[in-house]
This record gives sequence, C-alpha cells and structure tokens, in this order.
Amino acid sequence: MVVDDSAIIRGFLCRYLSEDANIDVVTTANNGSVALRQIEQHDIEAVVLDIEMPVMDGMTALPKMLNQQPDLQVVMASTLTRKNAEISLRALQMGAVDYVPKPETARSVNANIDFRHELVEKVKAWASRRRKKLGVDLPDGVSASGKPVASQTGFARPTRPQASAGFVSAARPRPTAATASVRPATPSVGAATTVSSDGKPITLRQGSMRKPKVLLIGSSTGGPQALMKFFAGFKKAPDVPILITQHMPATFTAILADHLSQSTGWKAQEGKHGMELKPGEIYIAPGGKHMEIETKDAKNLVRLTDDPPENFCRPAVDPLFRSAVKIFGERILAVILTGMGHDGLKGARDITREGATLLAQDEASSVVWGMPGAVATAGLCTEVLPIAEIGAAASRRLEGGIG
Repeated sequence: MVVDDSAIIRGFLCRYLSEDANIDVVTTANNGSVALRQIEQHDIEAVVLDIEMPVMDGMTALPKMLNQQPDLQVVMASTLTRKNAEISLRALQMGAVDYVPKPETARSVNANIDFRHELVEKVKAWASRRRKKLGVDLPDGVSASGKPVASQTGFARPTRPQASAGFVSAARPRPTAATASVRPATPSVGAATTVSSDGKPITLRQGSMRKPKVLLIGSSTGGPQALMKFFAGFKKAPDVPILITQHMPATFTAILADHLSQSTGWKAQEGKHGMELKPGEIYIAPGGKHMEIETKDAKNLVRLTDDPPENFCRPAVDPLFRSAVKIFGERILAVILTGMGHDGLKGARDITREGATLLAQDEASSVVWGMPGAVATAGLCTEVLPIAEIGAAASRRLEGGIG
C-alpha cells in the first residue's frame, strides 16, 4: 500500500512499484486514517508511508498500523530535510523498518532513478524478510541474499514453509535444526561449516591473535537498527576508535550519529576531514563523502574525499577498509552487517590478506544478506553470527580474547 497525500506522488510511486514483477500494489491512501481502514480491508504486507499528511500524519498512523498488524513492514518516505531525517529515524525506533528519502517535487520524483531503485529494492527486501520470519516461501524473483533471480511472482500469497539459516562461528559453533545437517561433526577453521540459502558453502578462516587497534563497520539496508543492536552487545566503550560506513544521505548520517550517541552513551559524530581518531569514539562517514583513515605527524586522522562512487555508493565501505589496512595491518577488527550488494568485499579481501579479523552478520538475522553474504561465502570471515550475538563477540575480541 502507498500512503501519500499527493495524488501525483502516489501515482508515481505506484507505477514504479508495479513495474517490478515481484510487487503488487493492492491499494493506496491519501492519509493515515484512510490507510488504517485499508489495512482492515486488504491483505497488505508492506506500506510506503509519507510523514506529512492532513487528517492523520504518518507518525500518528504508524503505531496504529502496527497495533492492527504487528508484522506490517512500514517504509517511511520523506523529503530530505533535517526535521524529516530525525522523524524517520525516530519512526525506526517506533517500529518502522526503513525509510527512503523522497525528492522534493513531483518532477524530481519522476526523474530520480536512484530513488526509484531504492524504493523498489527496499520494499522487496523487507517483504522478503517478513516472509522468512513467517516461514513462507520468498517470491521466485528474490533470494535471501538480495540477488534477483528469474521471477513472475508478486508479494501477495505465501505458499510452502521454508527453514531459515542458522549461524556459524569458528570459535563456538552452535548447530540448529535448520543447519545441523550441513555442519561437520566438529567444525574447524578451513572447513565448510554450513551453506547459504542459495547453496554456497561458508568456510571460516583464522583471525588475528593480536589485539585490534581499530573497529571498522560497514552496513546498508537495515543498518540503523542493526547498529543499535550491535552496540547493545558492548558492556563498555572499547579502547579503540570506531569507524562506520552506513549507506545513507548526508542529512541522515548526522541524525544517525545523534541516535548512536544517545543509545550507547559514547561520543558519536560524523567524521570531519582532519579529525583525530580517539579511542571509544564513533565516527560515521557523512553522506556523499568517502571516509578513509590517514596518518600525519604520528596521528590517525579522518580523511574525506569526493572520489567517484564505488559499488554505486558514496560513502562506500571499500575505501575505508582499504585505507585502514595500510595503517593497522592485521590489527583491524572489521564487521559487515546487513546490506544489499557487495560493498566491502574488495576491502575485506585486503584486510584479511594481512591477517586481520572479519565478522559478518548471519543470513537469518539480516534484512538483506548481500554485503555480509558476499564476504561470508568468499571464505573471509572468522565468525558469522546473529545480530544479537555479533556485538558481544566483537567486544571480546577488542578486549583481547576470542573465546
């Protein structure tokens, strides 16, 4: 369902979504009140929800929608202002699953190819995630890794039950019913401990035995929520700087820094060019800029660049990883969380070639297992864990232990 007070915008959004064979737009609404009635009358899996509307706005409607249908996947759509960025991230805390920054005019909505792509891919990803959680088949056109395959099916009618993937760890393998049949009796580094949903083996590698000097994190779709859960696994701030590349527009990265600061109690900010990296502080790559690390006068500093997008992204994870390995070598702890595509794969190859440790979020807990799946199936990870456990695992390694 598309909810927007502008008939023109609703028309554009419906057209873009309907052009994808995997999506069936079953109804629309021009305000939150109408949307609530539509939820009662239709079988709806995902909603694209505008924020500013008459009668009942999106933030008022959101909790009412989720009260009516708790598993509803609500993607907020708002114009790119600081106020709306703050509201969108607050909506995530209230139960929305994602957001798309909406161009300011109908003309720019129609012309913006990136917006169209992001809208469609996020709706598909979250609807797929809902089906996995409910134990039903994904449409033929969407794999759990976020990669398209041949398709003619829409998000409308669930069919057969489907098992979800478990997690693997070089240190503490824990078989689940869904994955025990593909695990060796005693998993070890170098052995294929499980397979992904598309049949690719996941082989673990030994990480560095040396205490890390920096924590690097890459994330995309579903990343804001995953980051909050990741840091919840820490009992205290680590004694290393923390650098995050999350695929987000500029206005949103500043708000994300504020939210991380509030949730962790640590200092979190957008990285600024020339800023000195300090232990226990979080630096987020600002939207529209690549963030790297450089050394000057024996100090490690943030370096921002306007270099071309990599993997269709700016900021991208690869430049951050690539720059860090020149300075820290094997004394890097890198983490890849949920996200679409394969950004971070090349950089992960660079850091693991030096012997550094890489952790990835598992398939079952990822919204889209694109980025973490790429590094996991490439055999680059030391541990592949659920989001509820990966933070604690990272914290142990940063304290010098791996058990």
